[in-house]
Amino acid sequence: MSARPVVGLVLAGGRSVRFGGEKAVAVFDGRPLLLWAVERLRSICGSVGANVRPGTEAEALAQSTGLPTIYDAPGDALGPLAGVKAGLIWAEAQGARLLAVSPCDAPLLPDDLYARLLENADGGAAMAETKEGRQPLCALWPVTALPNVSEALAGGAHPPTWQMLVRLGARQVFFEDAEAFANINTREELNEKQGKNHDLER
Repeated sequence: MSARPVVGLVLAGGRSVRFGGEKAVAVFDGRPLLLWAVERLRSICGSVGANVRPGTEAEALAQSTGLPTIYDAPGDALGPLAGVKAGLIWAEAQGARLLAVSPCDAPLLPDDLYARLLENADGGAAMAETKEGRQPLCALWPVTALPNVSEALAGGAHPPTWQMLVRLGARQVFFEDAEAFANINTREELNEKQGKNHDLER
């Protein structure tokens, strides 16, 4: 691990329109969704930051819990790849070689997700995959990908995140439980997942 330092980034800059509020600060089992993602990343990361928009509740929560706040570059199109670019710049400044990225709205992701990605990445990119397809927001990015990502976002473009990972030759790591990767889009889904989680704990 010391030869390949890893830092983590939670993508929490979305507008959460369908949710009717900021998903990152919604509480799941007594803890904001943002902090579930942070905790999981800490299993392999020395430092974890939050990609947020200025003036949001997600920004306030991150700052109140001592998390570095990372902002998209002015002019970049809104979307996860812009957050990845900001994270890669931050990771490079820390001397890290890899950036582990997590969505903020999938609290039931496997506990061994990032350990397995790191195991399979071989110092390069890796992303999770299930029977439902690629999971590009659960991925490892080498810091050396920064020029490619910056070029892809030039002029306000925002190509699909999975496409960029494929271009980088990302290893795809298969996970059996596709449901664990489902993100929360509505308050109803949050309540439903909370109920399922309680059932699992019994």
